[in-house]
Amino acid sequence: MTPARLLVLGFLGIIIVGTILLILPISSKSGEMTSFIDAMFVTVSASCVTGLIPVDTNAHWSLFGQIVILLLIQTGGVGFMTFVFGFLRLAGKKISLKSRTVMQEAVAAPELSGMARLTGTIFVGTLVFELLGAFALSFAFVPKYGAEGIWIAVFIGISSFCNAGFDLMGGRGNGEFISLTEFSGNPIVCITVPLLIIIGGLGFFVWQDIRNNRHHVSHYSLHTKLVLITTALFIIIPTLIIMCAETDLSLQERIFSSFFTAVSPRTAGFNILDLGNVRNVTVFITIILMVVGGASGSTAGGIKVNTFAVLFLSLLSIVRRKNSVEAFGRRIDEQNIKTATQFVTMYLITAILAVIIISLMEMNNDAITLTEVVFEVASGIGTVGLTLGITPYLCEGSLVVLALLMYLGRVGCLTFMLCFKAPSEPAAMLPMESVRIG
Repeated sequence: MTPARLLVLGFLGIIIVGTILLILPISSKSGEMTSFIDAMFVTVSASCVTGLIPVDTNAHWSLFGQIVILLLIQTGGVGFMTFVFGFLRLAGKKISLKSRTVMQEAVAAPELSGMARLTGTIFVGTLVFELLGAFALSFAFVPKYGAEGIWIAVFIGISSFCNAGFDLMGGRGNGEFISLTEFSGNPIVCITVPLLIIIGGLGFFVWQDIRNNRHHVSHYSLHTKLVLITTALFIIIPTLIIMCAETDLSLQERIFSSFFTAVSPRTAGFNILDLGNVRNVTVFITIILMVVGGASGSTAGGIKVNTFAVLFLSLLSIVRRKNSVEAFGRRIDEQNIKTATQFVTMYLITAILAVIIISLMEMNNDAITLTEVVFEVASGIGTVGLTLGITPYLCEGSLVVLALLMYLGRVGCLTFMLCFKAPSEPAAMLPMESVRIG
């Protein structure tokens, strides 16, 4: 049982338990059993911190169902192995080398040492940021919804930090699947939610590095520097582009909504603008942001900003005719570049195949366009949760494909493939021959 297999089967076990709980009549407001497909899809979406839903979270699910969804979000966001590791420590059990190896694989840790300390950082940091986020959001939701606003603030605070995109806004007289569009000009929501998304998407190693070195930026690791700079660029540039595109809004709404829309697609899934009525350039930028995602070892999905940075630096080294890839006075390991290339290739191949399969399944549905399918696939495999409104209208086959994409996006395409390959001795090296490129 390799670490990759344990991770794949662990998430699968969580999905099975969550599906059973959500099927129960107690989980729905109507008191009736939810269909297997809908319950399974929502469970996968929550545990893989995505946010795509075939039924509105507030309109369909009871308080029990919402609590189950929130627990799935928390487990999927922090990682079930983090909980297992934490419970073993609390119980005073000795942590085996195998458990540490699985934990390292789960959070993409660079080394095996320090896993116990990292687990503490994850738990404490998660609790602190989620409580602060819920407290801040309560000032926006309590005046509008009364005592229920506290539960909404807690739910959205956890969902934001875990980059899940689930909300409780629908079914309150303004329609379903509306996300946070009613708060497009509210500074509390438009600042707090993106900040939670950014912090959750930076990654646990970045937190630890910043905590250890504080304001001594020169002491930060190369990983932290690349994540912080690339994240900043993927916030500032899209914000300016969206501000230039969405000119129909007031100045305040343009500023807040553009910032929110530039942050949320990087695997969170909330939308403050009605994506069905935005400009094409905003839709295109959103797809790019969904593909890139957050950082490794975080609550986010996508190919990861650090992976993008490594590939960009690799391309830059080719343009500059350099034999090595360098950044901040360091040379990046060639194995990192190889792994990044393999991961992105597998990611894009999976996404392209999914677009083809869903397009074939929905070819008799004239209301669904190719752009909407591409958007949905990018949202699914990037564990984002944004949609152009077609999720409730997809056939069961398309929902199964999207559920598989969300699962692969959370456990990792390469991790999923490696779980089927047993460890073996390296074979003899074959003769080498060059292939023409470009």
